[in-house]
Amino acid sequence: MKQNIGSIERVLRIVAGLIAIALVFVGPATPWGWLGLVLLATGLAGWCPPYALLGISTCKTRPKA
Repeated sequence: MKQNIGSIERVLRIVAGLIAIALVFVGPATPWGWLGLVLLATGLAGWCPPYALLGISTCKTRPKA
């Protein structure tokens, strides 16, 4: 699995995932909050399956030396 999520997006996904999971316990207890697990997992892994299928990458490309 090649990383296809950039640093800023990874941080945003992790934060959003944690917030969504926390809402399950302290806010309205709806199943939508469990989608935070998907955001958290993709943020921690740095790889998003839909991005891979569509050929999208938010990683910065490094010039070859």
